[in-house]
Amino acid sequence: MEIKGLDYNTQREKLAMPEYGREIQKMVDHAISLPTKEERNLCARTIIKLMETKMPQLRGNTDYEQTLWDHLYIISDKRLDIDWPYDVSEAEKIHAKPQPIPLPQNRIRQRHYGKLLEEVFEKLKEMPAGPERDELTRQTANQMKRDLATWGHGSMDDEKVADDLARYTDGIIQLDLNDLTLEKVTAVNNEPGKTRKKKK
Repeated sequence: MEIKGLDYNTQREKLAMPEYGREIQKMVDHAISLPTKEERNLCARTIIKLMETKMPQLRGNTDYEQTLWDHLYIISDKRLDIDWPYDVSEAEKIHAKPQPIPLPQNRIRQRHYGKLLEEVFEKLKEMPAGPERDELTRQTANQMKRDLATWGHGSMDDEKVADDLARYTDGIIQLDLNDLTLEKVTAVNNEPGKTRKKKK
């Protein structure tokens, strides 16, 4: 339902940078319409001062003045013909969307161990026996136990860690639990629907 005389934001032209508000947009549109460059330059400097009050957090940046002029360039849709005090040719990159990060394409055999541990399993298979491999084995086994505590639904005994490590390294790494004591880890309750009780 439309009520005569009311001006809804949904019916207005979309703002290039809504954070500065519609009044700044109107001022920029007015600056564009001024007949002489001298008038437009003066108006632009006044608008920049008002924009600075709208975004005081920018003052903490060393290049905040450049940023304000970049924003003015964007708000004007490149139509403001003035003597720009800064190079604004790169201003539009502010609104450029970042490229999507590609997801790993390889299937992870055990999701609770994750991709990084699978890479460590492969590294362990290639490493020669010795103190360096023994230390990496110890760290890997402890991380596996922590992952099981978090994501393994309570199954985190040392025997399972040893069994999984042997399986994922094709039997190359065999933990001797008589010689190696894994860290004590407390199981984490991740069951859905359960919430912590409030302290009284």
